[in-house]
Amino acid sequence: MHTCLAAVLSALFLLSNASAAAAPDADTGTDPSMVVDKYIQHFVVDTDGSYRLTVDNVKTIVLPRAVQAHSQYYISYNTSLDEISEVEAYTVKPDGRRIPVPPEQVKDQQEPASGDAPMFQDTRLKVVVFSDVAVGDKVAVRYVLKRKTALFPGHFEDLSSSQFYASKQFHLIYDMPSSMLLYADAAGFVPVPATSPSGRQVYQWQYVSGPNRRIEAESVSYLDYGKRLAVSTFPNYAAFARAYHARAQAQAAVTPAIAALARELTAGLDTARAKALALSEWVRRHIRYVAVYTGAGGVVPHAAATVLNNRYGDCKDHAILLEALLAASGIDSSAALINSGNAYRLPDAPTLGIFNHVITYVPALELYLDSTSDAVTAGYLPPAALGKPVLLAKTGKLAQTPSVQPETNRTLARFEVGKNGRGSFKVVRTAGGAMAEPYRQAVRDTAPAERALFVERTLQALGQHGDGAFDAGLLDGAGDEYRMGFTGVSDNFADLPGPAGVATSFNFWGGLGESVASMAQEKTRTQDFICPGIDAADETAIAFAPGIRIMALPKALSLNDAGLSYQASYTRQANTVLVRRNVRFRHAGMICTPADYVRLRPLLERMMRDLKSQIIVKGG
Repeated sequence: MHTCLAAVLSALFLLSNASAAAAPDADTGTDPSMVVDKYIQHFVVDTDGSYRLTVDNVKTIVLPRAVQAHSQYYISYNTSLDEISEVEAYTVKPDGRRIPVPPEQVKDQQEPASGDAPMFQDTRLKVVVFSDVAVGDKVAVRYVLKRKTALFPGHFEDLSSSQFYASKQFHLIYDMPSSMLLYADAAGFVPVPATSPSGRQVYQWQYVSGPNRRIEAESVSYLDYGKRLAVSTFPNYAAFARAYHARAQAQAAVTPAIAALARELTAGLDTARAKALALSEWVRRHIRYVAVYTGAGGVVPHAAATVLNNRYGDCKDHAILLEALLAASGIDSSAALINSGNAYRLPDAPTLGIFNHVITYVPALELYLDSTSDAVTAGYLPPAALGKPVLLAKTGKLAQTPSVQPETNRTLARFEVGKNGRGSFKVVRTAGGAMAEPYRQAVRDTAPAERALFVERTLQALGQHGDGAFDAGLLDGAGDEYRMGFTGVSDNFADLPGPAGVATSFNFWGGLGESVASMAQEKTRTQDFICPGIDAADETAIAFAPGIRIMALPKALSLNDAGLSYQASYTRQANTVLVRRNVRFRHAGMICTPADYVRLRPLLERMMRDLKSQIIVKGG
């Protein structure tokens, strides 16, 4: 998952409050380890979209675990856009003593980036290291960030969300020219009256403090349902798209080198779809993804020719090169702005903060392509891009990516169980459709020495010990199917001689059982959650040596409700038990509600009980 688009905007808030995460408390998301005494962001915006931002933050350390997390403060900025000044920081002891942070403890460093990218060097961190921090202390910082050049000329937008701490004062202030109307979408923030000088309009919001719900497993983004404020001078998403496209379109120029490459890659291909897939796959495999940001704050791609020459770039650079290659092949396309996390709702006020990724849309084929994904082949989308709202840069229209795509998991296994409980086995895993390349890539990325330990570690995860050999299959292949397998011996497959229970379910790296367990992570749900489609089937034959008596089999199970279908059967053939299970789940979209979960949970509980069922045997 890549988040390449909104680095400067989001990092400013998120990195300076990096430890604001969900607490482990079972009943609330509010972390008691720290209290926000004051957090004020005060923007003074000019008509060209540039601004002066003053941040004033004071926190009290309540618990020891907060000392390490809050003894540093991070300010992310872009050297080509921003200037940081007036940094003042200090620690306040309980007796009132103030310990200033000396200049040498305000350090400037390059923000970590992925890959070796000499053309990307603009994003930096100002790190404030507080002195003598202990429980009961307050840490305070005040600084000014001056944005010299607007991301979108003549416009301003911002996105903030609550911190998961008790907050005594959290204000967001926007001092705007009267000529720039500010649109807002607020939840958990209330407007506060403010005095406006002549020629200016001051907007102010105050955070409504209170408990935070714990973020549940696989829930949608907190921005979808939590306390957040989006503000923007863009009246609608069409205007936002025009601003993005105006800055990016010139970078998609088709050069002779790009045209020649497009001809080479599409030679012999008869359909536009085949050509589009070939071009996207080449970009995916040959242009390294580098998640760093320069120039106009990460909203303007580099020229397609530059990306081709350097052979690396972020999501915008991938998209602009693919757009140029497609254009050279006579295929029209558009950049599609999307959120690559768990956000499925767009705020009413258009803001870059929700769009942190760019993919490609081919309208004539109704095809979305993500050439930055190293583990999803062209024609499929990463799971995080499914069922998402997108903004098409060329037309300004809002659209949605497909919610489902073909993907299957199949496992065939055979166990031979000896009288002493020792078991030999052979397992074949087949991943199909969108799942093929992720499995293939994961194995490719695993060192041979680690692959050699795969069987041993898998057995350990199942509570067994033994060894075996892993067959990686065709790693250099492509296409919609990938098959791998392994063989081996478990020294303690069954507790024999005597009566024993033999497991009927074995999770071999993303099998059927893992899919069920992933859906059932929460006992109850209060938040919408991500519920992707599932198509998995396992067939396991367990052959027992002569002298081992099969005493009882689990009962068959068939479930079909709430979009979920599950079948399990247990058949005896001589002294062999054949276990067949399959599960399929389809929902109207990628998001399920708490009400959906009320219907699903009883089914999931019955499925999990079935997966734990055993064959009862008795050895002589």
